[in-house]
Amino acid sequence: MFDNKFLKAKLTYTSDPLYALGLGAMTFIKAMMTYNEDDIQLAMDTLTLSYNIAKIQIETAAVKNPYKSTWSSYLSTMVSSNQTGLPACPPVVTIKTDDTSYSNDGPQFLPNGVLRANVVKAESCLLMGMLQMTQESVVGYVKCGLNLRRAYGCYTIVWQEYKRMGQTYTKHMDRDTVSAIQFGIGTVHLLLSSLPPKILKIFSTLGFKSDKQLGFALLKLCLEGKGIRAPLASLVLLTYFSILSSFAPQLYAKELMGPAVECLTNAQKSHPSSCFFLFYAARISRIARNLPLSTQSFTFAVDSSRGEWAHQAMSQMGKYEIGLNFALQLDWVSAEVYFEKLSTDKYYWSPAFCQYFIGACRGMLGKRTESILAFAEVPQIVKEQQRKSYIDVYVQQKVEFFQKSGYQDMDFCLPGLELLLVWNAFDQMQKNALEACLLIVQSTLELIYERERLEYTIRLRELVPSASPPDYYDQRAILLLIKASVLNALKRYSDSIAHLNWIMDHKHQLKSETWIIPFTYWESGVTSWGMKNYEKSRKVWEMALSCTKYAFEYRMAVRLSLALSKCDEIGVTVSKPKKQKGISTNGRKRMPIVPC
Repeated sequence: MFDNKFLKAKLTYTSDPLYALGLGAMTFIKAMMTYNEDDIQLAMDTLTLSYNIAKIQIETAAVKNPYKSTWSSYLSTMVSSNQTGLPACPPVVTIKTDDTSYSNDGPQFLPNGVLRANVVKAESCLLMGMLQMTQESVVGYVKCGLNLRRAYGCYTIVWQEYKRMGQTYTKHMDRDTVSAIQFGIGTVHLLLSSLPPKILKIFSTLGFKSDKQLGFALLKLCLEGKGIRAPLASLVLLTYFSILSSFAPQLYAKELMGPAVECLTNAQKSHPSSCFFLFYAARISRIARNLPLSTQSFTFAVDSSRGEWAHQAMSQMGKYEIGLNFALQLDWVSAEVYFEKLSTDKYYWSPAFCQYFIGACRGMLGKRTESILAFAEVPQIVKEQQRKSYIDVYVQQKVEFFQKSGYQDMDFCLPGLELLLVWNAFDQMQKNALEACLLIVQSTLELIYERERLEYTIRLRELVPSASPPDYYDQRAILLLIKASVLNALKRYSDSIAHLNWIMDHKHQLKSETWIIPFTYWESGVTSWGMKNYEKSRKVWEMALSCTKYAFEYRMAVRLSLALSKCDEIGVTVSKPKKQKGISTNGRKRMPIVPC
């Protein structure tokens, strides 16, 4: 599969029920690429099938198992507290000599087939949980938590047997099963370590605390073993590096660039033409601000999958990423071309977002009429979708905001740069493009100043005019936030302070764009971080966590969680002032007596 021979892999997986998990992994990867509801449902159905097959095999084998009492020990150790992050290990059990079912009196272990079936169950639940997590909803996270708990329970059974076997495990367990438990437990720990505190509360029933370093260690062991899960472990690590470096590039991009390149290089030694690893090569190049190389790698990834099962999904994903690269280079004409190709394919992720991006590109090019026509189609596209994602809600709200003024205030908006702000993408742009952004923002701010001057002039000449006072707080706040973010990307941190303070000073005037305040807190933290005021960064990021019910809330929650984790790593805490109880004596033993 990782050599782009998807159709051949599919035939192998469907020839034996035990390999149903392999087919489930294929459908899982495709669903994660397209985010299409049909693909997600197909992946869930396939993984459920592999789970049920494994469950039947385990139940059949359990009838022949003479020592069912060991299962109670598995249950007790699974729910007990454990500081290592790994399942507790029960003592080695020996079989009595009068047991007629077995001729030897040495330690007995579960058959390898049963262990493998438990791994299939666990991995099916793990992949289903990851799919449910991408829904970015409370219900999705609850379902994800239940599946992760099931997965960890099954991994616990296999891990305990593995530890009981000791050095002789190779006689009783195949190396792919060992690789599977390393991959599974490592992925669970890495997954949970990147989630925000609010969501982690949902997973409290797992009964253990996530350990990021343990997750890394187990996944690296899986890679070194070069078993069947090694390529999947590489994908998990590359995804983790990519998410951290794109969600919070200001904190992680420089630190994780080395490990990401090393992981990618090792993976490509075994699978040099894999479209998946070419895709991540493109993502890493973008994080390094080498956008031409990134675009070239995305093109290679699409071409390498041509004629194969994953080509459509890889082609769609490639168009999106290449279009985004052109937007980062301020080449709005080329970006529009790629998103127009995506908009005609209603099968990809969010058609409404693609249509909105087309309007944004036209707006950045000054094509106002064409931009309005593109935006006007967005509400109908959103209405036709069965399930709205967070991005669908955002683009619908933006179009409604434009419609309130009859699109008269569109000249005061920069929708293309606003999308780059939301994606936290300015850190991936080159210096000349960032400086061009500053000029664009400043000229747009001057348009607002001119409109306000004209409207205030009317109020100087006319008593109780029918026109309302100028109210462009939302538009100005977004422009100033874009400007502050660009200045931070240019490492001109002190220059962004005044703009961020203006937004916070006028936050009560912001009526429509509720996401501005938490994003301002984020940029304020980035500014403080760049100025080495780490305690201030932590303080404002914690304040951002108190904001709720806004667009991209879950996405921002993940970003803030990653930032606070970085604070924890370097020991940054916020000192809380001590509360004084009663009247202070100012250090004196007795209170002064004032005569009446």
